[in-house]
Amino acid sequence: VPALKRALKLKPSLTKSKYVLAMSLSELGHYDEALPGLENGFRSPDREMKRICGLQLERAYTGLKRDNDAVKVALDMERLYPNDPEVQYHDGKIFGNQAFVTMQKLWQADPDSIWRHQAEAEALESQGSYEAAIGQYRDVLARDPKRPGIHYRLGRVLLARSQKTGSAQDAQDAAHEFEQELQVNPTNANAAYELAEINRSAGKLADAERYFELALKDHPDFEEAQLGLAAALIAEQKSATALPHLQKAISLNRDNEVSWWRLAQVERALGNSAEQKKALAEFQRLHSQSSGRHESASKLFSSDEVTKQQVEPHTPE
Repeated sequence: VPALKRALKLKPSLTKSKYVLAMSLSELGHYDEALPGLENGFRSPDREMKRICGLQLERAYTGLKRDNDAVKVALDMERLYPNDPEVQYHDGKIFGNQAFVTMQKLWQADPDSIWRHQAEAEALESQGSYEAAIGQYRDVLARDPKRPGIHYRLGRVLLARSQKTGSAQDAQDAAHEFEQELQVNPTNANAAYELAEINRSAGKLADAERYFELALKDHPDFEEAQLGLAAALIAEQKSATALPHLQKAISLNRDNEVSWWRLAQVERALGNSAEQKKALAEFQRLHSQSSGRHESASKLFSSDEVTKQQVEPHTPE
């Protein structure tokens, strides 16, 4: 810092040195002094200088408790450097901190508000604290029985608990909650999808088909529902009818191995051996890739909102 200050005193036109000085001050925690230089650096046409100043600007704003300004910079950084892992790491921390601060404000604003109970229920659900989450969701419903989305969330918790404990009662209760959700909000495609999956697993294929079609009615790009409907149709030996649903799922996401697995089944049933081999080869390629991936991040930060389709335990020859 002293050397850079002396250099700039001798030659004030050393623009990059001003930015480096600002970054050095930020590293030392002198955020107020660093801020003007970092803000100017973030406007620089030099892409790499802009990137480095942006990262330090996030740090400085956070250090100064200017969280909203840090989020604005993070959003710009996401747009400018969408595939940069260092940028994504620091932006993730800023977004997470902002979410935490916002939830703190919610707790403080009205500790007994319905929004507070809903937020706590969702937090408990994400932690796998099913008993406590169920209690909070039921508290929300006691206050507002027709609140959209709550029956669905409660059903998801009951379904998760049933999968963990093997409780048939929880599975039945989950189905009831999904039905209640559809009464409150008939357009909730996720609730229709979960009901379809429950029926498919129970061998009630006609009911499964009906609910999958309901899920797809207003949401034709619902990939999991397209796959689920195809599975129900395959089980009903309606391979020709299942084919366009698999083609639609693949057009939405070519990297889902389940789509190719089921496509291989359909092509085999239709007698298209060449197409079956292509589909099976693509499945094996994707399956090999997924087997070597680390899944810790996806478990920590799961965005799954519905039960995922899985590969059936028999291989199409």
